Amino acid sequence: MNRSETIAGLKGRNGPAVLVIGGGINGISVFRELALQGVDVLLAEKGDYCSGASSALSRMVHGGLRYLENGEFKLVRESLLERDRLLKNAPHFVAPLPTTVPIFDVFSGITNGAFRFLGLTRRPSRRGAVVIKAGLAVYDILTASRRLMPRHIFRSRTETLRTWPGINPDIRNSATYYDAWVSRPERLGVEMLNDALAANPAARALNHVHVGGDAEGVKLVDTLTGDTIRLAPKLIVNATGGWIDLTNSGLGAHAPRMMGGTKGSHLIIASRELHDALAGHMIYYENEDGRICILFPYLGNVLVGSTDIRVDDPDQVRCEADERVYILQSLAFVFPGIRLAPEEIVFQFAGVRPLPASDDSFTGRIPRDHFCEAVPASGALPEMLCMIGGKWTTFRSFGALAADMALERLGLGRVRDTEDLAIGGGRDFPADVERWVAKKAALSGLSLPRMRDLFERYGTDAATIARGLGDDKMLPGCSYSIGELRHLIALEHVEKLDDLLLRRTTIGVTGKLSSGLIAQALDILAEAKGWDAARGAREHHEFLALLESRHGLDATKLPARSERSAECASALKSA
Repeated sequence: MNRSETIAGLKGRNGPAVLVIGGGINGISVFRELALQGVDVLLAEKGDYCSGASSALSRMVHGGLRYLENGEFKLVRESLLERDRLLKNAPHFVAPLPTTVPIFDVFSGITNGAFRFLGLTRRPSRRGAVVIKAGLAVYDILTASRRLMPRHIFRSRTETLRTWPGINPDIRNSATYYDAWVSRPERLGVEMLNDALAANPAARALNHVHVGGDAEGVKLVDTLTGDTIRLAPKLIVNATGGWIDLTNSGLGAHAPRMMGGTKGSHLIIASRELHDALAGHMIYYENEDGRICILFPYLGNVLVGSTDIRVDDPDQVRCEADERVYILQSLAFVFPGIRLAPEEIVFQFAGVRPLPASDDSFTGRIPRDHFCEAVPASGALPEMLCMIGGKWTTFRSFGALAADMALERLGLGRVRDTEDLAIGGGRDFPADVERWVAKKAALSGLSLPRMRDLFERYGTDAATIARGLGDDKMLPGCSYSIGELRHLIALEHVEKLDDLLLRRTTIGVTGKLSSGLIAQALDILAEAKGWDAARGAREHHEFLALLESRHGLDATKLPARSERSAECASALKSA
């Protein structure tokens, strides 16, 4: 069912039974849970799927080592369990990540850490070897019954400097443990969405629609066409994260303040020297102010972050100049000999952590756990469940919690669980990846490197995509092709240029954007959507403005490489 058919089907009918507002990872999760139970459910997202906080995470899939100091053992245990489930259910996107903690003291942080655990102080301090050893021992204990990755190890100063010769020479020890990372979080969200839609014909989803309310009830406005649809859901799930209070206000709901989010900003750095200095590990370190920062190889570049700053308006969140300075200063503390040029920052992003409302002056003490707050029906509005808090790693369990509460209110029972349910291209995942890639390459006629790229992006779904590419033309300057972009536009709810270049693909986040590539991708999208020249020009202008305002990319300074070649232009015209 395409977008027009979905909108037409919503007009002039009762329902849906459940309206989920918010197409981030938690909203998609509860939508999938309900769809798998056969519920008549609609997901509505005001932007694109996973375009807010769910595209701005640190790309870590982890238990939350530092949450142990807050006494959040239940959250850490749940997070580690969900991490391990993702390693099995989404192995094409989630993989083990060796994580190394540089240690500069032995006993530092023992007293302060104990006081923080007891709630007697909120002041951060540097953790020494004893505190870190204790935390990692708990980590090992919590995963002992299902050991998927090695236990932690400690290294001496000599061993540490041998492995990471560029690290701060004041180091005393290091500790390495294993967590995980997610390569393409936005794609994982879209695959979950498509899995849900395929499983239940009564389930529907729309991006780029705004949900509001008035005296007559709930209304949905298509922000692409201005079309308005009246809805009469039996229950609403507000899964808008940092926007929960704004969404409640827009609906006219009588609800207290629930959210108090903080901003986390990250940089993507294209430095071979820094990339190689990491030796394949994440460096999980404390800046000199005690703030936890991360640094790890990400799709050929290096991801570094993050900040933790309170925000009032989630729509205005972006990485500011002072945050870039802070992040680069923290990096210089760990690898003091590495100097970075401004042009090596190829992308930046910022997102809002959806934390519960709190007046705590130290944001690190705000609980990271999740729960649902019920808002009673009022006037024309039905009862609403607001999904508060949470972290990316626990999206499945949070979605299941919200879905169970919804099912109870609908008088329905659960018929299917998702603990062991593979996601998208994680189904039928091969034990021998290289053998699988070689076999599918031979069947499709694609080269081994090309088939390997497809497998990294789509998992086992790459076999289906490869069959439809045929004699495809590559887009110059990146490893995507014209046919691949057409496939994404046709089947993955692409409505705008940023949907395509920033989330369905990794072209943007890996620093591969150029003026020519943007123009060519716009040609492909405009052709698929039937846009005229004026609509295409407006889309181009909006995309360049977004790059500058949110991602630190000046359109006038984008490289001109990959201008439309005659070969690619000919391929577009002949298709």
